[in-house]
Amino acid sequence: MAEFLEAPETWVGLAFLIFVAFMLWKALGPMLKSLDARAARIRAELDEAQRLRDEAQHLLAEYKRKQRDAVKEAEEQMRAAQEEAERQRQRAEADLAVSLKRREQQALDRIAQAETEALAEVRTLAVDLAVGATRKLLAETVDERKAAALVDDAIKDLPKKLH
Repeated sequence: MAEFLEAPETWVGLAFLIFVAFMLWKALGPMLKSLDARAARIRAELDEAQRLRDEAQHLLAEYKRKQRDAVKEAEEQMRAAQEEAERQRQRAEADLAVSLKRREQQALDRIAQAETEALAEVRTLAVDLAVGATRKLLAETVDERKAAALVDDAIKDLPKKLH
């Protein structure tokens, strides 16, 4: 064992072990603190990441719900627009039918009015022709004496016809 103590490698090895022990004794506390701080920082980052993940899942679920609601609302609006379009189409058809009926009635009224006017014109023309023919006939067949008698008779009948 004496040789062991006299060998320089023994003393170098012993010095190395003392150095390592001293370094561990001095450096172990700060290294452990650094490792603990790093572990705490990593734990905090993991907690933050978990919180952000949970928040992202919550937002995703909320946006999916909003999307479903928007799709449902769009479908309802589309259905309402189709119903309104159908109502307007029916109203337009009804208005068109009423308008056509009114125009047909107006045309019938104009035709009836034209017939009435034509009949009145024919009657007026017939009366004018009859009066002209009567005048001509009277002028040719009635003499002055007979004409005076007819005028006197007409004057006598006039009060009866006026009342």
